[in-house]
Amino acid sequence: MPSTDTYKYAQNDRPRSQRIADRVLALDDQSLEEEIERLLRDFSSRHRDVSALFLRRFHEVEGIEICDCKVSDAQAILIGAHFCHEYSYEAAALFNPSIVPHPDQSGVPEGAIRFVLSLRGVGEGHISSVTFRTGMCFSDGTVAVAPQSARPATLQTEALSPDVGLDAGVRLLCDGSHDLSEIVIFPTTPSQKSGIEDLRLVRFTADDGTSTNFGTYTAFDGRAIRQELLTTADFRHFELTPLSGDATASKGMALFPRSIDGKFAMLGREDNENIWLLTSNDIHEWNGGVKAIDPRWPWEFVQIGNCGSPLEIDEGWLVITHGVGAVRNYCIGACLLDRRDPSKLLARTAEPLLRSDMDEREGYVPNVAYSCGAMLHGRRLILPYAVGDSFSTFVTMELDDLLRAMN
Repeated sequence: MPSTDTYKYAQNDRPRSQRIADRVLALDDQSLEEEIERLLRDFSSRHRDVSALFLRRFHEVEGIEICDCKVSDAQAILIGAHFCHEYSYEAAALFNPSIVPHPDQSGVPEGAIRFVLSLRGVGEGHISSVTFRTGMCFSDGTVAVAPQSARPATLQTEALSPDVGLDAGVRLLCDGSHDLSEIVIFPTTPSQKSGIEDLRLVRFTADDGTSTNFGTYTAFDGRAIRQELLTTADFRHFELTPLSGDATASKGMALFPRSIDGKFAMLGREDNENIWLLTSNDIHEWNGGVKAIDPRWPWEFVQIGNCGSPLEIDEGWLVITHGVGAVRNYCIGACLLDRRDPSKLLARTAEPLLRSDMDEREGYVPNVAYSCGAMLHGRRLILPYAVGDSFSTFVTMELDDLLRAMN
């Protein structure tokens, strides 16, 4: 019989993850039952179907982090729970909103429109996720955001190309009728491991009249960034795929809501200073481009960029812009591009439409007013924006008033 010291060495020689599972398997029936009862009592109010969540986690680690083993459901649930942790994805900041019409407009009051709002949530370690809210804009211009659910949903993740791996693209599936505010798109691929930043949503209408929701965003792995594309028809199922080409290595790409002369069109900031117009036959491949808008006024001397996808109006393409000036002060402005040739600048605001005031300049990042996308409701602009990278709010304005502010 081995000595006690030899037995301890053998136990400690096993991987830590296996030692954790072994401790659960060593519990007697009563202790196991008490732990399960305590676990479900603590977390059932925080997650939907928490038992299934922990059971699924067990099967994800079985055979990888721990040995394949014959266990009861109770043991599997408790082992799975030991390989989970909660993350407060909006604890540090909530900002950079974008907005599109909701795919479901049933039951909406006359003259109102239901919308989907995306936000960038930041938690511990400055990791960014995409979160959602829904709401309505009413005929008088008032905006109401629906309450957020207290229980986030866990999305199922699968590689679009299993032989290549997650970084070639992933599909995220919501396996139930969850409120949209429960859905969180958390970084899942190597290129995203430090954050999914600044989603710019757009409802894209193809030449055949069909519509799809796209969203360009920045994937950050802790050292490098790349632009990626979110695709969803219903905000229940999502595909996240990389963009390629020499124009995709910087932030701030925003897709036009329809093709122009048979090509996809995009605004970008590939030189980190000016707004560029890009066109492509392939929505995933972007190269070249022409400079369309450069800094002119002091509040945009450092850089100018888009605040989301262009909005098509009778007068042309309305682009909400951001400018960066002295002391890294971010302000929001606007410009108008030619409808047939968006490389032509027709008019722009000489003064900011929005800037953080003295009472609102502090925050997670001070001196910032910023948006990742606006929406039209008739001839009214609905613009969600963030202040100090800490909270988000709305402003609405009549298009005629906005156009009169341009020269």
